[in-house]
Amino acid sequence: MTPYDPQCTADPFARSISAFETLMHTLSGSPATTWTHAELEEHLDAAGRELLRLLLQDHLDMRARQEENQVRTGAGPAVTGPEGRVRPWREAGHSRWLASVFGTVRVTRVAHRGPGMGNVHPADQELSLPAGRHSTGLRRLAVTKAVRGSFDQAHDAVTRRCGSVLGKRRLEELVVAAAVDVDGFYRTRIPVPCSCEMPLVIQADGKGVVMRPEALREATRRAAAKTAGGHRGRLAPGEKPNRKRMATVACVFDTRPAPRRPHDVIHPPGGRSGERPARPGPRAENKWCTASLVRPPEQVIADVFDQAQARDPKHLRPWVVLVDGARHQLDLISAETTRRGVTVHVLLDFVHVAECVWAAAHAFHKPGTTEAATWAADRLTAVLSGHAVRAAAEMTAQAKREHLSAARHEAVDACHHYLTGHLDELHYDTALDNGWPIATGAVEDACRHLIADRLDITGARWGLPGAEAVLRLRAIVSNGDLDPYWRFHAAREHERLYPTPDQQRLDLAA
Repeated sequence: MTPYDPQCTADPFARSISAFETLMHTLSGSPATTWTHAELEEHLDAAGRELLRLLLQDHLDMRARQEENQVRTGAGPAVTGPEGRVRPWREAGHSRWLASVFGTVRVTRVAHRGPGMGNVHPADQELSLPAGRHSTGLRRLAVTKAVRGSFDQAHDAVTRRCGSVLGKRRLEELVVAAAVDVDGFYRTRIPVPCSCEMPLVIQADGKGVVMRPEALREATRRAAAKTAGGHRGRLAPGEKPNRKRMATVACVFDTRPAPRRPHDVIHPPGGRSGERPARPGPRAENKWCTASLVRPPEQVIADVFDQAQARDPKHLRPWVVLVDGARHQLDLISAETTRRGVTVHVLLDFVHVAECVWAAAHAFHKPGTTEAATWAADRLTAVLSGHAVRAAAEMTAQAKREHLSAARHEAVDACHHYLTGHLDELHYDTALDNGWPIATGAVEDACRHLIADRLDITGARWGLPGAEAVLRLRAIVSNGDLDPYWRFHAAREHERLYPTPDQQRLDLAA
């Protein structure tokens, strides 16, 4: 075995003290008195990071010497490996690199060895060193930057702060690895309690993400292969045929009842009188979002209902579900409510209804005219008042009286079919009286924030693991849970790398 070095009696932080004194000498010298504040910041940024790296390195070296002294004196219990066999031999001087937020340092520790057995390093467990080179702090920094902007921007930001400690490909791998504990984390969270009077609102939607061919769903990939032979010089604005994979986004939130009347939502024809200001609508509180490209929509819907169930386990609060009218989505929600035995009030997003009514209005009147606005306001007010059947019948009768052309009549028929086909989801009179929301603004905002602002940046084409990880981590950040999640993730990572004897026995038994 390599002989141990004689015990070092010098100050273990001598290099750090010397670096600090050098920095003070530089700042107190004549050249520094002529520097601008920007030059001072630049010098302190580089020299200060190096000082912190030296402090970390000196501390690690101090612990290495303490471990070697302990081994030299024969102190400490016998060390066993993951298979339960004792390592009788001890050898100092085994080192590994650790890339930290301050720069790269070397970790030296004692290896406990045995014939035909792998080395065991107790110091690794005490320091909770990662499996790879990059520290937990560096991983968190990389993840924080990567979920906010592109991987190139994240790599540049990490390099500016920490030096050349991380490659771009490794950064993407760290982001994927950082998202593995999201489901386990939320299974341990207890939602904030809420009064029975506050409605519980669930919203769901979908949004496409441009993917690499191998990351598309099978049906989309086959459709893309069929059209691959043709050549098109330029796609139409926003057109990305057979290049997207749909992500399911859902959110749940509490809200305080805010009763309103139809004219608080729709401006009456001729404008408001000014005698009474419009009442504000309900606002989302304690919003929680989830999204996934990998899990099927029914699983995402189940996850958001799990969160709602945790907030109201006895079903004492009114549950309001807002949807965009997709039949598949309605079927999933119906199946989930049946399975849980909970009564929900399903409402169609009023913005979708308004768009449909406006399309019918333009069949009768020129777009942008007062007549079109008045016509739409009258029908939308009737829908909000609970008279959707009457509004649909009136527009169909008017179309027959005015002998509209086939193209214009088609817009009216589409609106009539839309309203009469969703009568069970158009109880806006009840919603306004009870102060419930009637639009899916919360989940639309989640789609924009979680997907459009990051996954839909110009030129991005995603692989499935990276897109899923970024999406789920952005949801963690949006929920305000990054700090507790990272503590949970670090603890789970430690358990995976350094299991307790009981966990080792369970793993061996399995």
